[in-house]
Amino acid sequence: MHTYIVSDNMTRWNLVIADDTDRSVRSYLARIGGRKGDLSRFVDRAVRQAIFWETLESVWRRNRQLSPDEV
Repeated sequence: MHTYIVSDNMTRWNLVIADDTDRSVRSYLARIGGRKGDLSRFVDRAVRQAIFWETLESVWRRNRQLSPDEV
């Protein structure tokens, strides 16, 4: 079972998701024994990961002309 950590301060979102994405995520959560609240925690984790990777790629693009010593 995966653990999804979310802070106590929560904001409610209303999202529109493609049907196939919805089925895939819900099937995945069911396979790993997901419980109430796991969908929200899964989305929170996915968004945090996406922001992390977008930020990392931005830094890589910004620094691609620099040598390792300059970075």
